Amino acid sequence: MPKRKPTTEDRWCAERRRQVRAYLKDERVEHGRIGTWPAWHVEPYLSLWAIESAARPGWVGWWTICGDLPTDYLSARRARHPRTALRAFAKRWLAVARCMERGRAHPRIRIGERSAWPQLAPLLRARAQLLTKFAGAKGIWQ
Repeated sequence: MPKRKPTTEDRWCAERRRQVRAYLKDERVEHGRIGTWPAWHVEPYLSLWAIESAARPGWVGWWTICGDLPTDYLSARRARHPRTALRAFAKRWLAVARCMERGRAHPRIRIGERSAWPQLAPLLRARAQLLTKFAGAKGIWQ
C-alpha cells in the first residue's frame, strides 16, 4: 500500500508537537509521552495535547496548549477531558489578563514583560474568551 502524502494539517500538527516538546523541556516539566496527535485542535489556531504522567504511565498527567496563543500547560488532576482543560486554560488566562489590566503581576503566572502588558492583556483576554466559546460549543464535543 503506498504511503499517503502528509497534508497541511499533518505538517501543522507535527510542528505543534515539536513546539510542545521544546516548551515542556524549557519549563522542566517531568512527563511521559506526548500524544502523537492533538487531543483536540482547530488548525491553524490552536492545539491541545495530552501529556502522559511520569508518575502514572498510561495516564494523562498534563495538558499543553499551543498555536496562535500562548503556549501553556496545566495539570490534568482536575481536568480529565480536553473540554475541561480548555475551560481551565480560559479561566487562568482571564485571571492573568485582569491582573495585567490593573498593572499588577499575577501571583503565579508570568506572561511577557510589564511594559507589554497593555498590548498583551486584551490579546490574552480574547484568546481566553475564544477558549470559553469552544469549550461551551455543544456540536464539537459529540
